[in-house]
Amino acid sequence: MLNMNISDFRNNIGGLLEQTIKYNEPVSIRTKSGNVVLISEDDYNGLMETLYLCSIPGMKNRIEEGIRTPISECLSENDVEW
Repeated sequence: MLNMNISDFRNNIGGLLEQTIKYNEPVSIRTKSGNVVLISEDDYNGLMETLYLCSIPGMKNRIEEGIRTPISECLSENDVEW
């Protein structure tokens, strides 16, 4: 994570925004009132989806169970009814 004060951020805002989008590297910006963290929209959406999934009772356990399931025990894509 990049760390900088508001003046440095202001002077380099275009490049920092592009870098955050392209490389998903957050930027921590210090101000007199407090700090702000800049993240890409993709990272933000991922965080929101993770929070949503974690809010569903039992979902964390089902995801962990799925991770532990060997590929040989999974349905093929052709066998899944969408």
